[in-house]
Amino acid sequence: MTAAIASSAIRTCLGDGEKTFEALLRGASGIGPLTEFDERWNLLGGYEIRDPAPDQASFRASTWLSECARDALAQAGVDSERERVIAIVGTGLRELRELERWSEAGGGLETERLHFAGAVRDAAPGIDEVITLSNACSAGGHALALAQDLIELGEADAVLAAGADTMTASMLAMIGRVSEIPAERVQPFDAARGGALLGEGAAAIVVVADGNGNGNGMSRRPLARLLATGMSCDAHHETAADGGGIARAVTDAFARAGRRPGEVDLVIAHGTGTAINDPLESELLAETFGRGSRAPLVTAVKGALGHTSGAAALMSVDVALRCLAQAAVPPIVGLSRRIPEAVGLPLVTTHWGLAELEVVQVNAFGFGGVNAVTLLEAIREY
Repeated sequence: MTAAIASSAIRTCLGDGEKTFEALLRGASGIGPLTEFDERWNLLGGYEIRDPAPDQASFRASTWLSECARDALAQAGVDSERERVIAIVGTGLRELRELERWSEAGGGLETERLHFAGAVRDAAPGIDEVITLSNACSAGGHALALAQDLIELGEADAVLAAGADTMTASMLAMIGRVSEIPAERVQPFDAARGGALLGEGAAAIVVVADGNGNGNGMSRRPLARLLATGMSCDAHHETAADGGGIARAVTDAFARAGRRPGEVDLVIAHGTGTAINDPLESELLAETFGRGSRAPLVTAVKGALGHTSGAAALMSVDVALRCLAQAAVPPIVGLSRRIPEAVGLPLVTTHWGLAELEVVQVNAFGFGGVNAVTLLEAIREY
């Protein structure tokens, strides 16, 4: 049984999936001043969602997750009352911001809402099981891999793979103290990159068996075939990435998919805009695909969306799906002068319109060496 993606919905600082992709193609950025945090945090800004307002609403990540889950399930025609539906939600911090607010102000705290079962069931009350996993910036990729396993093993009719995170004081404090000079924006693969800035949002993707209906006599036309997600967990360092660990995730993805690197047309890179990760990923891309015109195009979205933690991998998957559908590739926002390690790589710096894309690779690497690399394939026979 082959798995496919039936639908996708995201919420970013640039809007929903359609608005986000349109903005990406224009090279727009969602960077702006932070609402709740001032200069004491040594931060010049972030990629914040203004609705609900950060300083006025609670459980914001859950709100976006419910919206995306409801949208994705409706797009796919999933009936959670009649079908076997499981949800897997990837996150970095769950609803940690609400715990921080509680510790500051006191009062009551509904601890079960720190996880996402309630948020998902608000969108689909009949869902069988909701699993929350915390795998840093690759969490959404791990959720997608588990969703594929459940479909291919026949354990579910549909699986909602999702991710969500919002900004927290603890994460902002950490990144604000990494560099003496705060970053003004995220600049993947750029020589002047200053480091990470947080973004926020949610994503939800419905995974089904390729070619199957929805149990109500309705056929599903998948957006893309989910070939495989390769994973690794090297625990090399608390935060610093390890090239060998990342390479194992790439190798695992191709082995599971039964594909070769030469078949990839586009890579949505992890592209952190940080001192260690960008050179490592550049060298990995060169080792995997070579340099020059035969290598696949490479783009990245964090320059426009920031570091969105648990939602990051699935946001990149949503962008990949739109690239396949529209035969267009957005540029890497913030890239003007590439790092030496990226010389010769076909990094996209202007909007590309292409005749056809067939296979896209999505990279997602997280703290602690939890890595996920996903391969998607266009479906042309429908």
